[in-house]
Amino acid sequence: MLTGIILMIFKSPDLIISSMMSASESSVNLCISLLAIYAVWLGLLKILENTGFNKQLAKWLSPIIGFLFGKNIDEYTKSQIAINLSSNILGLGNAATPSAIKAMQGLDPKTGKINNSMTMLMIVNCLSFQLLPTTIMGLMVASNSTNPSGIILPTICTSILTGVIIITITKLIFKVRKKHDK
Repeated sequence: MLTGIILMIFKSPDLIISSMMSASESSVNLCISLLAIYAVWLGLLKILENTGFNKQLAKWLSPIIGFLFGKNIDEYTKSQIAINLSSNILGLGNAATPSAIKAMQGLDPKTGKINNSMTMLMIVNCLSFQLLPTTIMGLMVASNSTNPSGIILPTICTSILTGVIIITITKLIFKVRKKHDK
């Protein structure tokens, strides 16, 4: 950016301010569009939490949560993991962060060391398994895309493929580490 400004000073100094203002305006418009998307989904997630639906969701996702994170998880942590997974599935990676932090605190055995469940939570969050990429679709709408829903099928395919691969590799690493520790 600094190089661009220096070059513009010598080439066309009158464009510096107009370019900066135009870029700033575009950035603010994009932030407002994303804010609207997040407000809707965060509001929906809060309603689900207030109605107790997160506990029902945790029951429905219990087999997946048990497979990924182990069986010895308290109900509160399960519900936070369920909210986190559902937020990621809806393509709301940033909205999933507060529940991920609460879930991580619930998975922490207070030993000062990361355990397999905590590692898996980080991996699942980095994977960001999505069935409905709402943030990307919102960006495409804000950019006047003619087909913002065209991203759904490729997102589902890559999410499933990368999810199966990374979870399998992680589970194998856990088994190898467990054998090695014995």
